[in-house]
Amino acid sequence: MRIDFLTVLPEMFESPLACSIMKRAEQKGLVEYHVHNLRDYTTDKHRKVDDYPFGGEAGMVMKIEPVDRCLSALRAERDYDEIIYTSPDGELLSQHMANSMSMLGNIVILCGHYKGIDHRIREHLVTREISIGDYVLTGGELPALVIADSIVRLIPGAIGDEQSALSDSFQDDILSAPVYSRPAVYNGWEVPPILLSGHEAKIAEWRHEQALERTRLLRPHLLDKLNADD
Repeated sequence: MRIDFLTVLPEMFESPLACSIMKRAEQKGLVEYHVHNLRDYTTDKHRKVDDYPFGGEAGMVMKIEPVDRCLSALRAERDYDEIIYTSPDGELLSQHMANSMSMLGNIVILCGHYKGIDHRIREHLVTREISIGDYVLTGGELPALVIADSIVRLIPGAIGDEQSALSDSFQDDILSAPVYSRPAVYNGWEVPPILLSGHEAKIAEWRHEQALERTRLLRPHLLDKLNADD
C-alpha cells in the first residue's frame, strides 16, 4: 500500500510515522508514506496556498490550484483507489471503513486547513470525505494520521498477532470485553476467576457476554444497529 499525504504542515507527520506499528509496517515493506507540501505546488511567489473567500465570509480558504497541481503530478505516475479529504462533515470513520480501505493499493489523504478548501476540489478532485468526529480541529493532519493508523494496522503482517486486530472493539459491531494481565491479584483486586480456569469455551462465552454488556452500557446504539442488521 502507498499513502500520500497532502498538507501545508509536513512536519506534523515526522514523529507519528516514525513510531510503533506505522513505522514497523513501513520497515517490513507493507506500506509507503509520502508527504507532500502543498506550498511546493503553488505559483504564488510567497508560496501562499490560501486566499480570501468570495462573498466576504470571514477566514481564509485553501486554493484549488496547488491541490490540483499536486494531484495531477501524482496521478501522472500511478492510479489511486481513493482521494480522501479530511472533513468534519464527511462520513464518520468506522472500523468497517478501515477494514475495506486496508485492502486498497494507493490512497491520497488531503488535509484540510483554514476555513476550508475551495469547494471545487470536493466536487471534482476528491473521491471520498471522511470525518473522525463531530468537532472541528485546526487542520486535517491529525485526522489524516488517525485514518492512516486505522488502515495500516489491519494490513496483514503489520501486527505480530493478527488475531489481536480481529478481536478489537467494533470489529463485530460491539465493544471488546475487559482484558487483564499478571498479577492475578493486585492490591486486593482480583482477576475474574473464569479467566484463570483454562476452560476455553467458558472463557469465550464470558468474553462475549461482557462485550455485549459493555456495549449496552457505553454504546447502546451499536446494539440497535446489530439487531436491525439481523
